[in-house]
Amino acid sequence: MSDYYRGKRSKNMYDPDEGQPFKLSRSRIDLFMECPRCFYIDRRMGVDRPPGYPFALNSAVDNLLKNEFDALREKESTHPLIKHFGIDARPVAHDMLDEWRENFKGAQFHHQPTNFIITGAIDDLWINSNGEYIVVDYKATAKSEPVKKLGNADHHNRYRRQLEIYQWLLRRNGLIVSDTGYWVYCTGQRDKDKFDARIDFDINIIPHKGNDEWVEPMIYQIKHTLNSDQMPQPSEECDYCLYWYEREKIEQTESEAKQQ
Repeated sequence: MSDYYRGKRSKNMYDPDEGQPFKLSRSRIDLFMECPRCFYIDRRMGVDRPPGYPFALNSAVDNLLKNEFDALREKESTHPLIKHFGIDARPVAHDMLDEWRENFKGAQFHHQPTNFIITGAIDDLWINSNGEYIVVDYKATAKSEPVKKLGNADHHNRYRRQLEIYQWLLRRNGLIVSDTGYWVYCTGQRDKDKFDARIDFDINIIPHKGNDEWVEPMIYQIKHTLNSDQMPQPSEECDYCLYWYEREKIEQTESEAKQQ
């Protein structure tokens, strides 16, 4: 057993007969949308997908960006990048910001009809001249060309849903939130002649006009799925379920061959 995966767990599982509020994170909502069966096996049965190895470099970029924007937050001034992209915004202080940024805590809202506590940890919070709060998320990657806009790739759609869930959460926490959120997108340059113990980044601030109207219906759909004793069908695009299906066929064939 590795340090990153423990197999079946006995905690953080949904019980339809349990009356206590159940925590449902932004990433679990996204898992449900990606594959209802993987989500069900995780939250009802206690077996999550094996995680990817943590990207320490991405985490370092996040921390450095937070430090940089926090220094300006204290001065109530804006960032040169925000000015460069012509954005009406500045980093803003809030009593709950540290908690809203904290992994496994984040912004929370108790959705009474489902008894779910919806959670999500934001990266940053800005404010515009109209007094609207702005959800900001940091992204880091390495490509041959800097990322200046998001396309229709699956992970880009996940980024959009991520921002929209954060917007939904902050609105439920009483904030007036702008429909437009931003990604501070850092693209590591790969065309240098040598490393020289440094990585240079192209940084773009990419807007997204969010629509969080899908979030609450999705929460109800998740509740219905978790309350059912019938496992949902897998997504046709789920690589994990495809792997399980193909492996099961091989193991069944091998077992039948040994019995002959």
